[in-house]
Amino acid sequence: MKKALLLAVVLIAFMVQAVYAEGPKIGVVDLIKALNESNQGKDAKKELEGLIKSRQSTIDEKGKEIERLKADLDKQASVLSPDARKAKEDDLEKLLREYQRMVTDAQNDVKKKEAEYTGEIVKELRALIEKIGNDEGYTLIIENMEGIVLYSKKNLDLTEVLIKKFNEKKGKAKDQK
Repeated sequence: MKKALLLAVVLIAFMVQAVYAEGPKIGVVDLIKALNESNQGKDAKKELEGLIKSRQSTIDEKGKEIERLKADLDKQASVLSPDARKAKEDDLEKLLREYQRMVTDAQNDVKKKEAEYTGEIVKELRALIEKIGNDEGYTLIIENMEGIVLYSKKNLDLTEVLIKKFNEKKGKAKDQK
């Protein structure tokens, strides 16, 4: 019994040594690059740019309206009665508050959409990284963030592999729809 147990421990020790003989397999991924360079990331960026442009045009129109009202007030200031002047100033202040609220709302909408798009893509990228790690026998895959990873060999970088596999996966999913 003792000999069998000893033999089992020795065999397990040899197997563990054989598995780790070449050392741990480590990879590095730049998630921001993968996000920005993947097809889905590029599409999300285009959609955000479209949203920004549409919001910006509405904001610009409101800004021009405010400028016209201010110019009218400046021109008519000397001939307006105090009550009429006060009413125009109140209208201008109201438009300025609407403008500021419109800018804030637009910024919040863009941030919300960006978080929605990027959150979903990053979630899918992380799942794919885990699959790559499992399928290809990686011990560790870390994110190559500026300031955190000071150096890594280029052959450890899996970012291009990740982008390629992600685009292929998304391309297949699109074809099936």
